[in-house]
Amino acid sequence: MRRILLIIILVTSVHKINAQDFEKIAKEIMVKDTIPEMTFAIITEDSITIKKVLGHHKITEINEKSNVNIDDYFHLGSNTKAITGFIAGYLVDSDKIQWDTKLFELFPKLKKKSNNDYHSITLEDLLTHQTNIQPFTDGREFQKLPKFKGNKQQKRVEFSKYVLTLKPVDNTNTTTSYNYSNSGYSIAAMMLEKVSGKSWEDLCLEILKSEMNIDFVFGWPNRNLKNQPFGHWVEKENIVPVYPDVDYDLSLVEPAGNISMNIGNYAKFIQINIKGLSKENKFLKSKTYKFLHTAKSDYAIGWENITNDDKQISSHCGSDGTFFCCAEIDRKKIIAYVVFVNSGTISARSGVIEMMNELIKK
Repeated sequence: MRRILLIIILVTSVHKINAQDFEKIAKEIMVKDTIPEMTFAIITEDSITIKKVLGHHKITEINEKSNVNIDDYFHLGSNTKAITGFIAGYLVDSDKIQWDTKLFELFPKLKKKSNNDYHSITLEDLLTHQTNIQPFTDGREFQKLPKFKGNKQQKRVEFSKYVLTLKPVDNTNTTTSYNYSNSGYSIAAMMLEKVSGKSWEDLCLEILKSEMNIDFVFGWPNRNLKNQPFGHWVEKENIVPVYPDVDYDLSLVEPAGNISMNIGNYAKFIQINIKGLSKENKFLKSKTYKFLHTAKSDYAIGWENITNDDKQISSHCGSDGTFFCCAEIDRKKIIAYVVFVNSGTISARSGVIEMMNELIKK
């Protein structure tokens, strides 16, 4: 009994030392890369071994006492794609749709006006970026759009119809096996809405919040909740906080990148994926979890898939230009790492990658 107790004490002490070491490293990175707030976690199948938050909600408060909270929300950016993929998997497991369901099987009337190159695309093609559909990853692409009317879902449908009329991306000089597209995820969401009879937003609320008990908000934290982190970007060579009333709308590509969560809820989502990859049939079938992470060799469904003799990694980073987050799941070691910051600058992104590498070296 004393031996077991001693082992428990030693393990606890090691975690405490690691947490202290990581906190010191994080503070140094935050100063070097001008990051107002950072939160990070290490997640295993059974627990969140380390979870920390450091800094300030706004860079203008950086010389004041820290005002952060472990429950602070951060914008996930394109890490939202894994959530849309998860919802797709849920509907596949419910026999509402199949991975090989063709877009125009559900929307035959749209086929005539759509570009011929898209006539055979499937749900899987859209979610794995195999369609060559225009990316809409640059704000300048959105500036050229016509004005769409209606609520968020209706505007997104009109946006999707418009995107389907555009010529495909020229992929002759690409270095990857896929062409990354935010608009492709909006079109995929349109398919999920059609077969479920619910908006993508309602599917998120039903599956994530009600069934999985994972809390989140659509859009920036400071547009939804009080006392939350501000995103940051560069204006006139200075890093500045982005206020909630700034004209910045991601609703057209919301399924591709417009959810915010705190580190605890995101860690729960990651842990559910870890358990599913370890053959647990909860929320989704275990084979569905595997498909989400390994459907294609380079980019699966909401996850980059790195597989070779030494590694089996699912990873993704996301940013809307105001926040930056990264997640990595080591599928062989059954462990995951997450880092969020409330800045989208080049230096902040560099700091996140550096912190991720420090966590992974553990």
